[in-house]
Amino acid sequence: MQAKPTYQLLPSLLSADVTRLGDEVSAVMDAGADMIHFDVMDNHYVPNVTFGPLFCHALRVRFKTVPIDVHLMTSPVDALIADFAKAGASRISIHPDATIHLDRSLQLIKSLGLKAGLALNPSTSLEVIKWCLHRLDFVLIMTVNPGFGGQSLIEAILPKIEECHVSYSSLPICVDGGVTPENILSLAKAGATQFIAGSAIFSTNDYAKTITLFRNALK
Repeated sequence: MQAKPTYQLLPSLLSADVTRLGDEVSAVMDAGADMIHFDVMDNHYVPNVTFGPLFCHALRVRFKTVPIDVHLMTSPVDALIADFAKAGASRISIHPDATIHLDRSLQLIKSLGLKAGLALNPSTSLEVIKWCLHRLDFVLIMTVNPGFGGQSLIEAILPKIEECHVSYSSLPICVDGGVTPENILSLAKAGATQFIAGSAIFSTNDYAKTITLFRNALK
């Protein structure tokens, strides 16, 4: 009998109250989150600017054991990989088109003792996974176009998730963008086991109740 998947929920700080960032992290972790998702945007790779390594370091100082999932939507990435590793990131995902030498950048993440992920935009082919699978701990499939929170899920990406799951069944699939209690089951059925949710959590008044809705939908 096939083992039941272990699902993980990662609240995205992109939608949190940045004036209370530490308290927001504490609240969602107490509410049952598995990791914190930390979006890094540089106004080059995507048209927005968010958090830098100092924010990550401040969270690591306050939260010694909380896993911090850093998603670099930046170009170039190598210097920031080193900076965020030093700042306390637990894992880092990067986009293949944001670096000249993808294998080298992924190798850098691994050499710094972090888990490495490949982030794929909606129109980015799964083909690139084939040539760097040996470096990967997970793949992050974008279910919206990167750069802004609060977008709706692009349902046309579901077959891409399914194809990835079939082709690379041992590679954990994390999905990012427009994830809600109403659509999380369809994403899980497609093969995703890690779910990043921002506004669907942080726009609500009761994080524990909202996270319970996500968990119940997966049952």
